[in-house]
Amino acid sequence: MPLRTVLHPGPVDARRVDAVPVRLHEMRLQLQGGSPLLAAVVQALPAGCTSAVLRLHGGALAPFAHVMPALSKTPAHAVYFSDRFDAPAGVQLLEACVTFGQRGDAPWLHCHARWVDADGTPHCGHVLPDDAMLAGPTAATAWLMDGAAFDVVADAETAFTLFKPQPRPPTSDGRPDALALRVAPNTDICSALEDLCRAHGFGSATVRGGVGSTVGAAFDDGRVVEPFVTEVLVQQGRVVRGADGVHRAELDVALVDHTGGLAQGRLQRGANGVLVTFELVLQPD
Repeated sequence: MPLRTVLHPGPVDARRVDAVPVRLHEMRLQLQGGSPLLAAVVQALPAGCTSAVLRLHGGALAPFAHVMPALSKTPAHAVYFSDRFDAPAGVQLLEACVTFGQRGDAPWLHCHARWVDADGTPHCGHVLPDDAMLAGPTAATAWLMDGAAFDVVADAETAFTLFKPQPRPPTSDGRPDALALRVAPNTDICSALEDLCRAHGFGSATVRGGVGSTVGAAFDDGRVVEPFVTEVLVQQGRVVRGADGVHRAELDVALVDHTGGLAQGRLQRGANGVLVTFELVLQPD
Protein backbone atom coordinates (compact mmCIF):
# COMPACT_ATOMS: atom_id res chain seq x y z
CA MET A 1 0.00 0.00 0.00
CA PRO A 2 1.39 3.47 -0.84
CA LEU A 3 2.42 5.71 2.06
CA ARG A 4 -0.34 8.14 2.93
CA THR A 5 0.70 11.65 3.98
CA VAL A 6 -0.82 14.76 5.54
CA LEU A 7 0.06 18.39 4.87
CA HIS A 8 0.71 20.30 8.09
CA PRO A 9 0.55 24.11 8.27
CA GLY A 10 4.19 24.88 9.02
CA PRO A 11 7.58 24.57 7.29
CA VAL A 12 9.01 21.09 6.88
CA ASP A 13 12.40 20.47 8.50
CA ALA A 14 14.68 18.30 6.39
CA ARG A 15 15.53 16.25 9.49
CA ARG A 16 12.74 13.72 9.92
CA VAL A 17 14.07 11.84 12.93
CA ASP A 18 15.49 13.30 16.15
CA ALA A 19 17.81 10.65 17.60
CA VAL A 20 19.82 11.23 20.78
CA PRO A 21 22.10 8.60 22.37
CA VAL A 22 20.96 7.62 25.85
CA ARG A 23 21.76 5.10 28.56
CA LEU A 24 18.79 3.09 29.88
CA HIS A 25 18.16 1.60 33.29
CA GLU A 26 15.18 -0.76 33.59
CA MET A 27 13.08 -0.73 36.76
CA ARG A 28 9.91 -2.41 37.95
CA LEU A 29 7.66 0.10 39.70
CA GLN A 30 4.48 0.08 41.74
CA LEU A 31 2.42 3.21 41.17
CA GLN A 32 0.39 4.01 44.27
CA GLY A 33 -3.35 4.60 44.22
CA GLY A 34 -5.04 7.79 45.31
CA SER A 35 -3.12 10.10 42.98
CA PRO A 36 -3.53 11.30 39.41
CA LEU A 37 -1.42 9.39 36.90
CA LEU A 38 1.20 12.13 36.53
CA ALA A 39 1.72 12.51 40.28
CA ALA A 40 1.84 8.73 40.76
CA VAL A 41 4.56 8.37 38.11
CA VAL A 42 6.62 11.19 39.63
CA GLN A 43 6.32 9.61 43.08
CA ALA A 44 7.31 6.15 41.86
CA LEU A 45 10.38 7.19 39.86
CA PRO A 46 13.68 7.75 41.68
CA ALA A 47 14.41 11.28 42.84
CA GLY A 48 16.15 13.25 40.13
CA CYS A 49 14.78 11.22 37.22
CA THR A 50 13.72 13.70 34.56
CA SER A 51 12.79 11.34 31.75
CA ALA A 52 11.73 7.75 31.13
CA VAL A 53 9.48 5.61 29.00
CA LEU A 54 7.06 3.32 30.78
CA ARG A 55 4.63 0.49 30.20
CA LEU A 56 1.68 0.12 32.58
CA HIS A 57 0.36 -3.38 33.23
CA GLY A 58 -3.31 -3.02 34.09
CA GLY A 59 -4.93 -1.30 37.06
CA ALA A 60 -8.08 0.66 37.82
CA LEU A 61 -8.62 4.39 37.36
CA ALA A 62 -11.52 6.35 38.81
CA PRO A 63 -12.45 9.00 37.92
CA PHE A 64 -10.97 8.90 34.43
CA ALA A 65 -10.72 11.42 31.59
CA HIS A 66 -9.36 11.16 28.05
CA VAL A 67 -9.49 12.68 24.58
CA MET A 68 -9.68 11.10 21.15
CA PRO A 69 -8.02 11.92 17.85
CA ALA A 70 -10.14 14.29 15.80
CA LEU A 71 -10.34 16.36 12.65
CA SER A 72 -9.22 19.94 13.07
CA LYS A 73 -11.93 22.60 13.16
CA THR A 74 -9.52 25.33 12.00
CA PRO A 75 -6.62 25.63 9.53
CA ALA A 76 -4.25 26.23 12.46
CA HIS A 77 -3.68 22.46 12.65
CA ALA A 78 -4.03 19.61 10.18
CA VAL A 79 -5.58 17.40 12.87
CA TYR A 80 -6.54 17.91 16.49
CA PHE A 81 -8.07 16.40 19.64
CA SER A 82 -11.69 15.75 20.50
CA ASP A 83 -13.49 17.34 23.40
CA ARG A 84 -12.82 15.74 26.75
CA PHE A 85 -14.58 12.50 27.72
CA ASP A 86 -15.14 11.62 31.38
CA ALA A 87 -15.84 8.26 32.99
CA PRO A 88 -16.74 9.09 36.61
CA ALA A 89 -17.41 5.40 37.37
CA GLY A 90 -13.87 4.58 36.35
CA VAL A 91 -12.25 2.16 33.94
CA GLN A 92 -10.09 -0.96 34.01
CA LEU A 93 -6.76 -0.33 32.33
CA LEU A 94 -5.57 -3.03 29.94
CA GLU A 95 -2.23 -1.53 28.91
CA ALA A 96 -0.59 1.83 28.45
CA CYS A 97 2.56 3.36 27.01
CA VAL A 98 3.97 6.51 28.60
CA THR A 99 6.59 9.05 27.59
CA PHE A 100 7.67 10.91 30.73
CA GLY A 101 9.69 14.11 30.49
CA GLN A 102 9.67 17.81 31.22
CA ARG A 103 7.42 20.69 30.18
CA GLY A 104 9.29 23.82 31.18
CA ASP A 105 10.41 23.29 34.75
CA ALA A 106 7.71 20.75 35.59
CA PRO A 107 7.25 17.04 34.87
CA TRP A 108 4.81 16.01 32.16
CA LEU A 109 3.80 12.84 30.34
CA HIS A 110 2.17 11.61 27.15
CA CYS A 111 0.09 8.46 27.59
CA HIS A 112 -1.87 6.34 25.10
CA ALA A 113 -3.78 3.43 26.55
CA ARG A 114 -6.37 0.69 26.12
CA TRP A 115 -9.09 0.18 28.72
CA VAL A 116 -12.62 -1.11 29.30
CA ASP A 117 -15.32 1.00 30.90
CA ALA A 118 -17.75 -0.04 33.61
CA ASP A 119 -19.95 -1.75 31.00
CA GLY A 120 -17.03 -3.74 29.60
CA THR A 121 -16.83 -1.68 26.39
CA PRO A 122 -13.27 -1.46 25.04
CA HIS A 123 -11.67 1.92 24.35
CA CYS A 124 -8.34 3.39 23.30
CA GLY A 125 -7.09 6.96 23.42
CA HIS A 126 -5.05 9.74 24.96
CA VAL A 127 -5.18 9.77 28.77
CA LEU A 128 -5.31 13.16 30.52
CA PRO A 129 -2.55 12.71 33.12
CA ASP A 130 -3.88 15.14 35.71
CA ASP A 131 -7.46 13.88 35.42
CA ALA A 132 -7.06 10.09 35.54
CA MET A 133 -6.90 8.96 39.17
CA LEU A 134 -5.30 5.64 40.07
CA ALA A 135 -7.79 3.72 42.20
CA GLY A 136 -5.18 1.31 43.53
CA PRO A 137 -1.62 0.07 43.06
CA THR A 138 -0.59 -0.27 39.42
CA ALA A 139 2.39 -2.26 38.16
CA ALA A 140 4.70 -0.62 35.64
CA THR A 141 8.01 -1.19 33.92
CA ALA A 142 10.14 1.90 33.40
CA TRP A 143 13.25 2.54 31.36
CA LEU A 144 15.01 5.50 32.99
CA MET A 145 17.01 7.71 30.65
CA ASP A 146 20.48 9.10 31.35
CA GLY A 147 22.23 11.44 28.92
CA ALA A 148 19.03 12.52 27.19
CA ALA A 149 15.52 13.59 28.12
CA PHE A 150 12.19 14.15 26.43
CA ASP A 151 11.32 17.86 26.62
CA VAL A 152 8.14 19.53 25.40
CA VAL A 153 9.13 22.00 22.68
CA ALA A 154 7.35 23.95 19.98
CA ASP A 155 7.18 22.19 16.61
CA ALA A 156 6.83 24.60 13.71
CA GLU A 157 5.65 22.02 11.18
CA THR A 158 2.63 20.75 13.12
CA ALA A 159 2.00 23.88 15.25
CA PHE A 160 1.86 21.65 18.34
CA THR A 161 4.12 21.48 21.37
CA LEU A 162 5.62 17.98 21.39
CA PHE A 163 8.08 15.79 23.25
CA LYS A 164 11.46 15.70 21.52
CA PRO A 165 14.64 14.11 22.88
CA GLN A 166 17.30 16.56 24.03
CA PRO A 167 20.89 15.83 25.17
CA ARG A 168 21.59 16.02 28.91
CA PRO A 169 24.86 15.72 30.84
CA PRO A 170 25.07 12.07 31.97
CA THR A 171 24.76 11.45 35.71
CA SER A 172 26.53 8.08 35.75
CA ASP A 173 29.44 6.33 34.12
CA GLY A 174 28.89 4.11 31.11
CA ARG A 175 28.40 4.52 27.41
CA PRO A 176 25.00 5.20 25.82
CA ASP A 177 23.26 1.93 24.95
CA ALA A 178 20.11 3.14 23.16
CA LEU A 179 18.60 5.94 21.07
CA ALA A 180 15.81 8.26 22.23
CA LEU A 181 13.71 9.10 19.17
CA ARG A 182 11.07 11.40 17.83
CA VAL A 183 9.89 10.55 14.31
CA ALA A 184 8.34 13.40 12.32
CA PRO A 185 5.21 13.41 10.12
CA ASN A 186 4.96 11.55 6.82
CA THR A 187 7.91 9.31 7.69
CA ASP A 188 7.23 5.58 7.59
CA ILE A 189 7.73 4.46 11.16
CA CYS A 190 9.07 1.01 10.26
CA SER A 191 11.54 2.35 7.70
CA ALA A 192 12.78 4.96 10.18
CA LEU A 193 13.66 2.28 12.74
CA GLU A 194 15.26 0.03 10.13
CA ASP A 195 17.37 2.90 8.82
CA LEU A 196 18.55 3.78 12.32
CA CYS A 197 19.57 0.19 13.02
CA ARG A 198 21.61 0.11 9.82
CA ALA A 199 23.19 3.50 10.46
CA HIS A 200 24.21 2.65 14.03
CA GLY A 201 25.28 -0.93 13.40
CA PHE A 202 22.49 -2.55 15.45
CA GLY A 203 22.00 -6.18 14.50
CA SER A 204 18.60 -6.21 16.21
CA ALA A 205 16.84 -3.92 18.64
CA THR A 206 13.81 -3.65 20.92
CA VAL A 207 11.37 -0.76 21.13
CA ARG A 208 10.86 0.71 24.59
CA GLY A 209 7.80 2.90 25.07
CA GLY A 210 6.06 3.91 21.87
CA VAL A 211 3.47 6.72 21.84
CA GLY A 212 2.43 8.30 18.57
CA SER A 213 0.03 8.60 15.67
CA THR A 214 -0.14 7.35 12.10
CA VAL A 215 -1.99 8.36 8.93
CA GLY A 216 -4.61 5.65 9.26
CA ALA A 217 -2.92 2.25 9.30
CA ALA A 218 -2.02 -0.63 7.04
CA PHE A 219 -1.42 -4.00 8.68
CA ASP A 220 0.70 -6.79 7.29
CA ASP A 221 -2.33 -9.10 7.08
CA GLY A 222 -3.96 -6.78 4.54
CA ARG A 223 -6.34 -4.90 6.84
CA VAL A 224 -6.47 -1.12 6.36
CA VAL A 225 -7.71 1.61 8.71
CA GLU A 226 -9.06 4.21 6.30
CA PRO A 227 -9.84 7.07 8.74
CA PHE A 228 -6.58 8.99 8.73
CA VAL A 229 -6.43 10.51 12.25
CA THR A 230 -5.24 8.01 14.86
CA GLU A 231 -3.71 7.63 18.31
CA VAL A 232 -1.29 4.69 18.55
CA LEU A 233 0.53 2.76 21.26
CA VAL A 234 3.19 0.15 20.62
CA GLN A 235 2.30 -3.16 22.27
CA GLN A 236 5.51 -4.86 21.22
CA GLY A 237 8.26 -3.71 18.90
CA ARG A 238 11.41 -5.25 17.44
CA VAL A 239 13.79 -4.71 14.58
CA VAL A 240 15.42 -7.94 13.42
CA ARG A 241 18.01 -8.64 10.74
CA GLY A 242 17.37 -11.69 8.61
CA ALA A 243 19.84 -14.10 7.07
CA ASP A 244 19.76 -11.88 3.97
CA GLY A 245 21.13 -9.01 6.07
CA VAL A 246 17.96 -6.92 5.70
CA HIS A 247 16.56 -5.20 8.79
CA ARG A 248 12.82 -5.66 9.28
CA ALA A 249 10.73 -3.79 11.82
CA GLU A 250 8.01 -5.76 13.59
CA LEU A 251 5.70 -3.25 15.27
CA ASP A 252 2.57 -4.60 16.95
CA VAL A 253 0.28 -1.70 17.81
CA ALA A 254 -3.15 -0.79 19.08
CA LEU A 255 -4.96 2.33 17.90
CA VAL A 256 -8.14 4.32 17.76
CA ASP A 257 -9.16 6.46 14.79
CA HIS A 258 -11.19 9.66 14.73
CA THR A 259 -14.44 7.78 14.07
CA GLY A 260 -13.93 5.71 17.24
CA GLY A 261 -12.81 2.60 15.41
CA LEU A 262 -10.37 0.32 17.23
CA ALA A 263 -7.70 -1.83 15.62
CA GLN A 264 -4.69 -3.94 16.57
CA GLY A 265 -2.06 -5.66 14.49
CA ARG A 266 1.42 -5.62 13.02
CA LEU A 267 2.16 -2.59 10.86
CA GLN A 268 3.01 -3.21 7.24
CA ARG A 269 6.55 -2.08 6.48
CA GLY A 270 6.74 0.96 4.24
CA ALA A 271 3.05 1.84 4.48
CA ASN A 272 2.51 3.75 7.74
CA GLY A 273 3.49 7.40 7.79
CA VAL A 274 3.60 9.22 11.10
CA LEU A 275 0.67 11.63 11.44
CA VAL A 276 1.93 14.16 14.02
CA THR A 277 4.68 12.51 16.07
CA PHE A 278 6.05 9.21 17.35
CA GLU A 279 8.12 8.96 20.53
CA LEU A 280 10.05 5.88 21.54
CA VAL A 281 13.44 4.51 22.58
CA LEU A 282 15.30 1.97 20.46
CA GLN A 283 17.57 -0.35 22.46
CA PRO A 284 19.97 -2.70 20.61
CA ASP A 285 19.98 -6.30 21.85
